[in-house]
Amino acid sequence: MINVAVLGYGTIGAGVVAVLQTNADSIEKKAGERIVVKRILDLRDFPGDPNQDKVVHDYKVIEEDDDIQIVVECMGGVEPAYTFVKTALLQGRSVATSNKELVAKHGAELISIAEEKRGNFLFEASVGGGIPIIRPLTQCLTADVIEEISGILNGTTNYMLTKMEDEGMAFDEVLKEAQDKGYAELHPEADIEGYDACRKIAILTSLAHGKQLDFEDIHTEGITHITSEDFLYAQKMNKCIKLLGKSWVKEGKLYALVCPMLIDKYHPLAGVKGVFNAIFVHGNMVDDTMFYGQGAGKYPTASAVAADVVDCVKHMGTHIKIIWEPEKLELSDFGEFSRQYFVRMPYEVPMEDIMEAFGPVEQVEVEGVKEKAFITGVMKEKEYMKAAKRFDTILGMIRID
Repeated sequence: MINVAVLGYGTIGAGVVAVLQTNADSIEKKAGERIVVKRILDLRDFPGDPNQDKVVHDYKVIEEDDDIQIVVECMGGVEPAYTFVKTALLQGRSVATSNKELVAKHGAELISIAEEKRGNFLFEASVGGGIPIIRPLTQCLTADVIEEISGILNGTTNYMLTKMEDEGMAFDEVLKEAQDKGYAELHPEADIEGYDACRKIAILTSLAHGKQLDFEDIHTEGITHITSEDFLYAQKMNKCIKLLGKSWVKEGKLYALVCPMLIDKYHPLAGVKGVFNAIFVHGNMVDDTMFYGQGAGKYPTASAVAADVVDCVKHMGTHIKIIWEPEKLELSDFGEFSRQYFVRMPYEVPMEDIMEAFGPVEQVEVEGVKEKAFITGVMKEKEYMKAAKRFDTILGMIRID
């Protein structure tokens, strides 16, 4: 029998307990051992809950319980999660977590401790919820050099952009609906400003390249400036707008970026709607692969965490090799990267001024919208920024992927 402690009895923690208990017989067959939730750490009491007798309020109770072999961290945030997880690993316990903030900030260090203590630090659910992506990167695609990762990594923003595209809803209106349905938090900045997607692409890129990419180094933009007019233009161009987390290698240089992008309707990510997530991975041998599914939610995420618990049980006393060194990955200046840009300006701006600044452009016109909208030629980001500074009337810009 393997005893487990679950840290945090919120949505994900309660989901993990439910999965481990509901599917206990099936999980036992796959793990080779009976897995039992012995302790649950939370500040709250849960009167009437079938697991109320397992709830403790002090981590010391878990730390000093020699019968606990695996810790499941579902608290979120960096502290006190980092302290508790590090303590557990130093004790020789394995840890499974869904905490993207913790993994993005301390992943390399925690993996190193787990290796030293012949335990495991597993975090499949930290990116993509129930979508398997960490194992494919660290196991299935290890023969490849990963040249690009591009993903819809946040279900809240994808839901909002889908509603704006399909129903013509305004940003504020769709944000309120997302909050009412529980897809967006009361304070939604982590989602709508792109921070959540930024941490996830940092984790994936660190794993793909085996070194630490600090999420603070990634240029990040959210969707707050996207308007219903942008979708009218996108439709005219046979494109759609997605918030993408991207990292890619070009001519030996590594770039990373989180921002809304215009992608062609035939792109594999274009059909990903609502709260679903998808991650597109290009390897130099396997070519294109895509991983799609529920990117969040109580049970999809809990299922991924529980699968990590099973892996920990199957590898008790042995370390599952994950290459993620603390040495820092250096990003190239994305100002040097070339692409096209879709730009909107007031109708009164003369085309002569636009072409003088941006060079030859392709105008885009939509019935009922009186603006000067255009697609630039291929130009470096720094060249676009230099040209854009000549105008104080730009209504919007979206990069074209």
